[in-house]
Amino acid sequence: DSIMPPAVTDSLDIWGVDSQIGADGSISVDFLLPTGIYINLDVPRDATISQIKQLLWKQAHSYPLFHLLMEIDSYMFSCVNQTAVHEELEDETRRLCDVRPFLPVLKLVTRNCDPGEKLDSKIGVLIGKGLHEFDALQDPEVNDFRAKMRRISEEKIQSLVGLSWMDWLKHTYPPEQEPVIPESFQDKLYSGNLVVAVHFDNCQDVFSFQVSPNMNPMKLNELAIRKRLTIHGKEDEEVDPADYVLQVSGRLEYVFGDHPLIQFQYIRNCVMNRTLPQLTLVECCTIKKMCEQEMIAIEAAINRKSSNLPLPLPPKKTRATTSVWDISNPFRIILLKGNKLNTEENAKVHVRAGLFHGTELLCKTIVSTEISGRSDHVWNEVLEFEINVCDLPRMARLCFAVYAVMDKMKTKKSTKAMNPSKYQTIRKAGKVHYPVAWVNTMVFDYKGHLKNGELVLHSWSSFPDELEEMLNPMGTVQTNPYTENATALHIRFQEYSKQPINYPPFDKILEKAAEIARNSDNAAMTGRGGKKFYVVLKDIMERDPLSQLCENEMDLIWTLRYDCRENFPQSLPKLLLSLKWNKLEDVAQLQALLQIWPKLLPREALELLDFNYPDQYVREYAVGCLRQMSDEELSQYLLQLVQVLKYEPFLDCALSRFLLERALGNRRIGQMLFWHLRSEVHIPAVSVQFGLILEAYCRGSVAHMKVLAKQVEALNKMKTLNSLIKLNAMKQSKAKGKDAMHTCLKQNAYREALSDLQSPLNPSVILSELHVEKCRYMDSKMKPLWIVYNNKMFGGDLVGIIFKNGDDLRQDMLTLQILRLMDILWKEAGLDLRILPYGCLATGDHSGLIEAVSSSETIADIQLNSSNVAAAAAFNKDALLNWLKEYNLGEDLDRAIEEFTLSCAGYCVATYVLGIGDRHSDNIMVRKNGQLFHIDFGHILGNFKSKFGIKRERVPFILTYDFIHVIQQGKTGNTEKFGRFRQYCEEAYLILRKHGNLFITLFALMLTAGLPELTSVKDIQYLKDSLALGKSEEEALKQFKQKFDEALRESWTTKVNWMAHTVRKDYRS
Repeated sequence: DSIMPPAVTDSLDIWGVDSQIGADGSISVDFLLPTGIYINLDVPRDATISQIKQLLWKQAHSYPLFHLLMEIDSYMFSCVNQTAVHEELEDETRRLCDVRPFLPVLKLVTRNCDPGEKLDSKIGVLIGKGLHEFDALQDPEVNDFRAKMRRISEEKIQSLVGLSWMDWLKHTYPPEQEPVIPESFQDKLYSGNLVVAVHFDNCQDVFSFQVSPNMNPMKLNELAIRKRLTIHGKEDEEVDPADYVLQVSGRLEYVFGDHPLIQFQYIRNCVMNRTLPQLTLVECCTIKKMCEQEMIAIEAAINRKSSNLPLPLPPKKTRATTSVWDISNPFRIILLKGNKLNTEENAKVHVRAGLFHGTELLCKTIVSTEISGRSDHVWNEVLEFEINVCDLPRMARLCFAVYAVMDKMKTKKSTKAMNPSKYQTIRKAGKVHYPVAWVNTMVFDYKGHLKNGELVLHSWSSFPDELEEMLNPMGTVQTNPYTENATALHIRFQEYSKQPINYPPFDKILEKAAEIARNSDNAAMTGRGGKKFYVVLKDIMERDPLSQLCENEMDLIWTLRYDCRENFPQSLPKLLLSLKWNKLEDVAQLQALLQIWPKLLPREALELLDFNYPDQYVREYAVGCLRQMSDEELSQYLLQLVQVLKYEPFLDCALSRFLLERALGNRRIGQMLFWHLRSEVHIPAVSVQFGLILEAYCRGSVAHMKVLAKQVEALNKMKTLNSLIKLNAMKQSKAKGKDAMHTCLKQNAYREALSDLQSPLNPSVILSELHVEKCRYMDSKMKPLWIVYNNKMFGGDLVGIIFKNGDDLRQDMLTLQILRLMDILWKEAGLDLRILPYGCLATGDHSGLIEAVSSSETIADIQLNSSNVAAAAAFNKDALLNWLKEYNLGEDLDRAIEEFTLSCAGYCVATYVLGIGDRHSDNIMVRKNGQLFHIDFGHILGNFKSKFGIKRERVPFILTYDFIHVIQQGKTGNTEKFGRFRQYCEEAYLILRKHGNLFITLFALMLTAGLPELTSVKDIQYLKDSLALGKSEEEALKQFKQKFDEALRESWTTKVNWMAHTVRKDYRS
């Protein structure tokens, strides 16, 4: 009875799950030798490449032409891997089952001496996309972008050479700081002082110090060294404290630089959690060694000029060009023909075209003549738009939709082919219109030339929830790379001049603005309206980003634009929406105004990266504002910044350069950026753009590639293990499944791949060695893996990570990011609600990692364990309180109840505001120190599971009787404690309201992510209602108090519902 089930995986994936622990674990491989000889051998699947080479060499002895071969070390193997990348197996310590060749064929080739090609192959493997794909596109924009990025990366690498160890450390392991100090902080210090423990590297000594929170790290180095020398009787020795650096024990995190100790996040968290900060004093030679190892990789990268960098072309003799502003003809295109229109015979097919700038339609849309349904059709029809060529803005996009009109839905059979119910169908005059395909393209190319000649547009057939007149302006301007089955439209741009037509350069735009200013009437020019309009403007400016402006308001804002600049600089987004983008004069004046517009705070500038603001100079201005962000603040918003890259029509833009620059300057940001891009590189519309940014990052951070490659390999192993468990789970008991998992983890191939890596969730955390006995998998549908590490050698505690494959973690990631932000905003306002936004990272298509929070249990488990009779347990109001009493004695219990009260208030408000649905005792957890926190955010913004599918409703404020019981310290009617809890909730709610616009902006920027519950502005409306934006503070507070009282009345019902959940669960288990 073998442990392994027979294979049911993809027959092509020979490295799949089936034979992970085969009978003898061998596989038959074909070898091709340079002499043309072919040898077939059975080799162990987990043999290393060098072992396989030795086996092959022994065998080759007895084959002809052996004497023609050179030394064994002159050769290496090459194969084609799973991503169709030609991979040269240079590192011969890897195992065959980790390389995963697509077919078991290895070719022996002469060791390649071209390091450039080697690097290309490594980058391709790391980013999951072969660089040859970029070459094959033969796209001048791609080639230009790669050449520019190559220069940036090479400059970056040059700048690293000869860095001092301290500067290298700053760049590689930048300390995490938090300048704002919460008020509740003083109470947690010991008579105003910090207590820290300092260990010494390579010896047992450990000393505790009471120091001022404002002491800087160097001073602490000095204290520790003095103390140690004194104890060992060497006080006369001269030791320079600058030759040492403090490391957080058990982590790749260092405490150094000119900041007070209290500003380091690690120390701050220790104080807030009342734990003793543990630091280790490390000699600089240890750091120098690490630094020197990386310098070797860096110098190698400098010496190799990469293989196939296209040389910049010699500048062409500048051809005479015409400015687009000189062409007053109406804009026209010719719709030539369509292929694969995929509609039914009895449908009438139309093509609709519209010109957009962001979401704004620049002129009326145009509809082609209709044809009756067939696959191909020649139109040869001129489509003339009601806008002159001179008025086209630089970022205008041309959007097309093919749609069919039918009398009525025909029989069941015909609807199946089209599945029109899935998309928006519009019923007009008894006919049904449904979209077939859409495609967008820019009117100017990346260099600012008006496009000319013929273009074939391969379209997309999946539609968003909301269409603008059947068009999808927010969709990508990339065409569908899967051209074989895509509907194709052939169009031709009208020629207006013999010379190329250009959008004017920036200096010409400013000249135009100056000329308009000179010619216009002075009174109109001032753009000021005095006191009487101040109040009107103030009212408009205070509205949230979702509220629509009416025509009159837009005209007023544009007329009073100088007032806006002086009094309401943060109103820039509203001004941009008020401007007529189809009038070149207005656009030119705006560009001039933008030059003197005050810088916005980064949080305010984020909104300008939304889809509504496509203008390149506006986006450059926004990125200019973001430059003021600290690295900590940038990482807080990185999730959104990567999503809005999808709105950028051209590869080379201010935002991608900014992200790359900051990632290359701080490895923590580099790792986050890498995974945010890597996890979506499989999406066809962004594959090239994300792949190119990843390539540029790898070239500029060669030394980081090894660390990231280790993470990629570990995740691949987790995925294989998870598939194995899913297969097994159908056939055998949980205990057997767990044994099989442990057997697997003990194999060398797994153990090596899963040990000694930096956690993708947080590069400071080292996942050093597997604690196999504690590893398990969970029972839920996707069988998540629970993998535990003991970081003994680093003196750290057990670290757990959860690997999920099959669930989209991006929504959890967004919710946790917003919780982290709420926590920051509350702390800025002096309120620490002990929120626990644990780590969560999507690393690939429907897969990712979650941080396991130590010493915590779900409410359901606490209730079940307090008594085995489920029903009685759920009714036992003391279960939770007794559990806390078990771990907290004396005054610790008061502290734990306070932690519980604060965190309960924070999560009550957060779940109410964000509309987090489906709350029950299985997805709320409590830590032994009393901190309560929520997990699993599958439904947000009021999307609830119900028996009849998903329904949207207001999430009530949720309180349960057991929580109230703990808050009141187990005393009924403890109004004082409960009153404090209520006060925390109200305070927390009012703080979030003040930042309502920021929350709306962050969700709006995520609309491109394609999350199922965040697809249109309607979804974000939920936040506007829950935060009562648009109401006065009094009204909002009143509404909140009503919700709170309702929750209080319902607390017993909530308990009963949860009890039912617990009982069901108990019967299942």
